[in-house]
Amino acid sequence: MEYKDYYEILGVEKTATQDEIKRAYRKLARKYHPDLNKEEGAEDKFKEGGEANEVLSDPEKRAAYDQLGTSYRPGQDFQPPPDWDAGYEFSGRDGDGAHEFSDFFESLFGREFQQQRGGSSRTQFHAKGQDHHAKVLIDLEDALHGAKRTIGLKLPELTEGGHLAIRERNLEVTIPKGVREGQHIRLKGQGAPGMGSGGAGDLFLEIAIRPHPVYSVQGSDLYLDLPVTPWEAARGAKVKAPTPGGVVDLNIPNGSQQGRKLRLKGRGLPGKTPGDLYVTLKIALPPADSAVAKKLYEQMAKDLDFNPREKLMRAAGQGEKARAK
Repeated sequence: MEYKDYYEILGVEKTATQDEIKRAYRKLARKYHPDLNKEEGAEDKFKEGGEANEVLSDPEKRAAYDQLGTSYRPGQDFQPPPDWDAGYEFSGRDGDGAHEFSDFFESLFGREFQQQRGGSSRTQFHAKGQDHHAKVLIDLEDALHGAKRTIGLKLPELTEGGHLAIRERNLEVTIPKGVREGQHIRLKGQGAPGMGSGGAGDLFLEIAIRPHPVYSVQGSDLYLDLPVTPWEAARGAKVKAPTPGGVVDLNIPNGSQQGRKLRLKGRGLPGKTPGDLYVTLKIALPPADSAVAKKLYEQMAKDLDFNPREKLMRAAGQGEKARAK
């Protein structure tokens, strides 16, 4: 998937006002409209201009697009960074579904974006305000134990002169114990103001969990890579292993292989049905960095009848040849 520079497509600067973007798009649309321009490639440029206008004419999409930064170049291979839209507050907006946009657009503003920030606009004089949505990053410890945190959000707005501006606000948020990735926390009345006697909308915070140096998270389960020595894996052993609730003695079955998973029930994220902790064994080899270590490795190579490639070579029809060598 290729990165698209929407500013370059419309021929405007990143500091362009909404009126300048509107004029640039109208000029491009007149030039490349398929009914007026039959040249090869004109229709593609017309569609590309429509996509750029869809993003840059919408303050919220434009702010989200801008935060990707300037390190990308048109045509460069692109994948959205993880949680690229975290910390930005968006109002509800409906996509009209009338356009077919590129994979690049869909990766940023596709169905998930519309669903998370979806909502119908209201024109009644008395109407509840629109709900707002934002993705926020929390630490794993907050999900394990619950916490009260001050969360900063950025809300894209237009100035009177038509320039894009970012209004920041801080909110005190209670993070419930056992909250899962992707779960939403509702803050009543923290969305857009209502009209007339209508109350304010709500703010929905989508939870994302920051990468942790020890554990990875999948749903309510946690995963841990645990290094073990070759003799612990081969002979079996009881070793110390960290868990969110503290260090435990973990039994390593004899004959364990690299990648073997051991399950510690109920030691994942807390909840009505607690998650589990899965420990993946990683066999760590001692370095041959001393005379004693080198001698031990030489002795093992001499005394142990062990060829880790034997089954592989036999499956490839070269078992006898490999043995002979």
